[in-house]
Amino acid sequence: MPPLIQVLRIENENGRQLALEVMRAIYRDEKNWVQADEKLVAREEITDPAISWFVVLSDGRPAGVLRVLYEPPLDLYQTYGLKFVNQGLDIEALLRRSRIAEIGRFAVLPEHRRSVLVAVALMRAAARETVERNFSHYITDVFEGEKHSPYEFHTRVMGFQLIATHDTGELNCPNRRLTMLLDIRSAYQRLRQEKSWAFRYLTEGWEPQLHERMGESFRPVGQPVVV
Repeated sequence: MPPLIQVLRIENENGRQLALEVMRAIYRDEKNWVQADEKLVAREEITDPAISWFVVLSDGRPAGVLRVLYEPPLDLYQTYGLKFVNQGLDIEALLRRSRIAEIGRFAVLPEHRRSVLVAVALMRAAARETVERNFSHYITDVFEGEKHSPYEFHTRVMGFQLIATHDTGELNCPNRRLTMLLDIRSAYQRLRQEKSWAFRYLTEGWEPQLHERMGESFRPVGQPVVV
């Protein structure tokens, strides 16, 4: 029998403790990127309207977390010395005229990494809220060459594009950072055209107005995905 997968939006200290179970195990103990609980999941972030934390429960136990930071301070990226991979594209102008949300703190416990269900469940919760808030793009950093990087998931499943690299950041990791961008509407339309399971799963339960916001009239594609 497959595990029961649930996603909670963290809104109180109990939810924060669930997220900390995952973040301590991965960001602190496994990776040694961050040590203090307040830097792993800060208390003030739980009630900050510009930040959303999500935790996945697998059969009632924490399995993964993800944080969305709405309208991140993009000037901060400039302090990292970004090196853009396509000099002919005005990425800085694109970032400044778009509504950007940053995907970060994407962590899945080792025993759940063989399946994409935990990762996709997190992205489903985040995507729905992001579209409801009328944001147009995701930006994220992953570590080049890091063993458990979500790079393949972000590029192959979601369709993120590499836009820049930089050598430093807020986490204690020596690997080069890869900065990636996702046009949410373009990703939606690509996944819909492919009639993929990912599209059905990510948009399951969306109201018609959310599909319309992505430029499509709502017409069900295939059957709901059972997790």
